[in-house]
Amino acid sequence: MTQEIEIYIQARYPLIYLISWEEERVLKMLDKIAVDLRKMLFVWTQTQGLYNYVLPDQLDEAKTDPEVALNHIAASNDNAMFVLFDFHAFIENIHVRRQLRDLSKSLRKSNKTVIIVAPAMTIPMELSKDVAVIDFNLPEIAELSLTFDNAIKVLNKRRDVTIKLTPQITEKLLKAAQGLTLVEFENVLAKSVVHRKAIDELTILEVLEEKKQMIRKSGTLEYFSPDENFDQVGGLENLKTWLTKRAEAFTDRAAAFGLPTPKGLLLVGTQGCGKSLTAKAVASQWNLPLLKLDVGSVFSGIVGSSEANIRQAIKIAESISPCILWIDEIEKGFSGMGSSNFSDAGTAARVFGTFTTWLQEKKKPVFVIATSNDISVLPPEMLRKGRFDEIFFVDLPEQIEREAIFKIHLGKRNRQSDQFDTAALARLSDGFSGAEIEQAIIEGLYDAFEENREMITEDILNNLRSTVPLSRVMAEQISSLRAWAEKRARKASRPRTLPAVDLNRFSDN
Repeated sequence: MTQEIEIYIQARYPLIYLISWEEERVLKMLDKIAVDLRKMLFVWTQTQGLYNYVLPDQLDEAKTDPEVALNHIAASNDNAMFVLFDFHAFIENIHVRRQLRDLSKSLRKSNKTVIIVAPAMTIPMELSKDVAVIDFNLPEIAELSLTFDNAIKVLNKRRDVTIKLTPQITEKLLKAAQGLTLVEFENVLAKSVVHRKAIDELTILEVLEEKKQMIRKSGTLEYFSPDENFDQVGGLENLKTWLTKRAEAFTDRAAAFGLPTPKGLLLVGTQGCGKSLTAKAVASQWNLPLLKLDVGSVFSGIVGSSEANIRQAIKIAESISPCILWIDEIEKGFSGMGSSNFSDAGTAARVFGTFTTWLQEKKKPVFVIATSNDISVLPPEMLRKGRFDEIFFVDLPEQIEREAIFKIHLGKRNRQSDQFDTAALARLSDGFSGAEIEQAIIEGLYDAFEENREMITEDILNNLRSTVPLSRVMAEQISSLRAWAEKRARKASRPRTLPAVDLNRFSDN
């Protein structure tokens, strides 16, 4: 990162735009570059004006106005770097924009560089050819380790703080802290000291909680702590085998063996058949963080912010990698791309383009699991080879899978499955999804609870008989989806058949 910025400065790029929240960390790095290149370093904020970073007491509050500050930079003969904090808020001003364009022309022939530092990218079209944009990466393990070592040195001098660390705990703690800024990491360490007077294994949990807060504040991502595993997913044996084979794919051993990092899966199928449950189970099975991307929240009423939102979501996911990024019902977020230029000035198309390009080119280990109930409305670009490793079709469960689903949901409700005729239940529930099976059990529990007795097989059977499953309500759509998947997707389940079960003994006659 330091070398890249230094090259831009030496090449006399007039305007550099650094995207970062970490002002102190950015300034330390730019100060090092200034020393290496023998340049002066000036800083501007609207509250303090323009000042020399080495002599911060010599503030020039007369230059708090952005236009006055730019005029000063234009007139300066110093061999210097000028850092403008939060200047993105003023770029929309037509006068400031014009000043920057004029300034960029003169800067190419000088030893001056203007560096804008802001947490979000706001670049008008007029300046797009004059500005070099750099994402200032979040701290790597080495920087986090240095900050942690410095903190421990200070805490070791305090008698009221207990420090219980092993190399393994320290390694886990630093890995957990990836994705946090240095300030956030220091804050969570301070919180651990204040709250528990200790830095130990429990500090890892506190770091993870801080990371959840960071993700929550993004507004587009949600952090999940799934309790599900593959044992709670009925059927889908082909899909589970494929995923189990890749459980160690994010390890150093896999990389040394020459294995590429898996990109992700697109799960297509009928509603309520376990697509979302599988995403949660994979995170638990692989022991990786699970982030859910809300595509709807990416789109905002402010021009340009939607594109910034998707870039921020991607950046956060990559900073926490290896992780799983789950996008539920992706078709609802990215349908209608063809009319985007007419309906929203192309915003949806640009967001979609940013996302699909990242899917194709991403280098960080972020495994994407996207689910879709209606493949017909997805843009064809989404289905192109290279976006996902595989497309799996999740069909309605067959009898043996339905029987397993009944056992799973009965067990979740503290019922012994061997006390129920799950074979009969599976046979009568032909055409039911996993979600509909679960609901039939819940309704049976309500019936038994109302009559103050224990639930029996007939309670569930009665609710199955009175339910019209989605597979019958939307028979045409499901048939169409199955026809599409026949030659375009892998089956998530292994087809099997069982002998017929006599249901007459459960009839009312």
